Amino acid sequence: MASSLELFGFGPQGWGHQLLLAGLMTLAVSASAFFFGIACGTLGAWGKSSHALLPRLAADVYTTVVRGVPDLLVIYLFYFGGSTAVSAIAHAFGAEGFWGLNGFLVGMLAVGLVSGAYETEVLRGAYLAIPRGEIEAAKAAGMGRWLMLHRIIAPRLLRFALPGMGNVWQQVLKESALVSVTGLVEIMRQTQIGAGSTRQPFAFYIVGFLLYLVLTTLSGFLLHAAERHSARSERRPA
Repeated sequence: MASSLELFGFGPQGWGHQLLLAGLMTLAVSASAFFFGIACGTLGAWGKSSHALLPRLAADVYTTVVRGVPDLLVIYLFYFGGSTAVSAIAHAFGAEGFWGLNGFLVGMLAVGLVSGAYETEVLRGAYLAIPRGEIEAAKAAGMGRWLMLHRIIAPRLLRFALPGMGNVWQQVLKESALVSVTGLVEIMRQTQIGAGSTRQPFAFYIVGFLLYLVLTTLSGFLLHAAERHSARSERRPA
């Protein structure tokens, strides 16, 4: 027990500090990817709900292609494809060598793009769940488009979308482990480094397992609390 406490403690020989920073990096890249995914999903949901052919077709292609390709392959395409393009541009200006993209940026864009395909369906479903009578009543009351969006559509959409968005967040949190292939030092990458340096892979992978479990469990509690809070307006007195 003493050796384990020393190994994962915050002393000079411990890995606690590095693992803590890795956990914060996991949260940072996951949160960035999640909100980027919401932006992509909002555009995708608008496209799928549009009466115009081009936006609807673009949104269908986006969700079909991204959800049909392994997430790891998307990360590889972003990292190596983007790095190749940047290197080619740099070589055109006289630079040499391989110019790799930032691992955080690649992870945020790739995981966010993938999560956005799922957010598209979540947000579209939430929009379709809003009673049409409420929207018609808002129009009849003379509400403009932006006022109706602010007071009617957005609150109701968030209420219906929260459970699905919570599932997407948990998915993003776990998919952030794939970003380790770019060299970004998050939980997965740090446990690999620790396992290789100390030759104690089982201990480090167990700690990585526990760290992910803590993050997903705390996220679940917070998401359920947010759902209960948003559902208060739906409750009716007995």
